Amino acid sequence: MRTDTLIEILARDAGPATRALAARRLAPAALVGFLASAAVAVAILGAIPATMFASHIPWTKIVYAGALALAAAWLTARLSRPAASVDGPRRVTLAVTVAMAAIGAASLWAEPAESRLPALLGSSWKTCPWSVLALSLPALVATLWAARGLAPTRPRAAGFAAGLLAGAIGAIGYSLHCPEAAIAFVAIWYTAGIVLAGALGAALGPLVLRW
Repeated sequence: MRTDTLIEILARDAGPATRALAARRLAPAALVGFLASAAVAVAILGAIPATMFASHIPWTKIVYAGALALAAAWLTARLSRPAASVDGPRRVTLAVTVAMAAIGAASLWAEPAESRLPALLGSSWKTCPWSVLALSLPALVATLWAARGLAPTRPRAAGFAAGLLAGAIGAIGYSLHCPEAAIAFVAIWYTAGIVLAGALGAALGPLVLRW
């Protein structure tokens, strides 16, 4: 009997694992990932001046990445439990991303024409997504470990969700270093880094989440 067939038979009547179990595994993993990401961002990349926290600049990034992390954590928890519906968390995850894209587009449109491209690219567009991805790696390891201890029957999708969660956590850490002010910059390049982490999670999912 093929492994996939056996998993399908076992999962068919297994029912979902308790939500508390998923939360008990994912929450510490996310916390460990965030602490590692923040420590690396501050100690190695360097922290933004404390005075910037009096403005909207870091808070926009933190709120966006935090909201996406919560949505992705919900999605990861659902995908880590057999027979659990993912429609709700999938819609919320997409809604957070689309809302940020719309806010970014509106803010860019409000800029003078000659300022739009500099606002969109900032001074770090080439490195931002890769920095977010790098800072997401501790969280990715932790969240994949957490998901592996549950019962994911869709390992690639679960890996993608875990990657999005890790990417959002990495983006929060990166926001402690990043001085870019434009909302459009965050909407494009932070999201790109988060999606890169999701793609890496999707690639690793079938390897590390298979029963």
